[in-house]
Amino acid sequence: MTAILNTLKLTAARKTRALPDVVKRRNKLLIKLGEQRMLAAAQAQGQHYTPTRFRSFADADTGARVVKQVPVRIKPWFWTGEKGECLLAINYGSKQIELQKGKTAIDVGAVENICAVLDTVIDAVRNGELDTQIESASVKLRDGFKK
Repeated sequence: MTAILNTLKLTAARKTRALPDVVKRRNKLLIKLGEQRMLAAAQAQGQHYTPTRFRSFADADTGARVVKQVPVRIKPWFWTGEKGECLLAINYGSKQIELQKGKTAIDVGAVENICAVLDTVIDAVRNGELDTQIESASVKLRDGFKK
């Protein structure tokens, strides 16, 4: 039996109990960016993208809890500007992330470039380039809940 275990690479690592807050916030933003990417790709093909979520409702007749799959509306983070250019803002919760001092939107140019720009932003978030901006947006969001 020990001969089989000797073929494996053993280590003294321990499993961490919780992810750091930075990683949690980064993953939350990556999920939302992925949804925006799917929305942009669907619109480029002339289709509608409506993801679904499971929601729990009380049945009117019996009063029992029923789980139903319902469509969820996703608000696009991209729009057409005054000059006809396509603009993209990155949101964390209900707050726009300030990418540089005083700049909250990305000039995409043509509508066809949205998916490529979103892929670039996703890569930047994965590399941790927006961690300080995500942290400041998170602080602003939390301050809104304080009395």
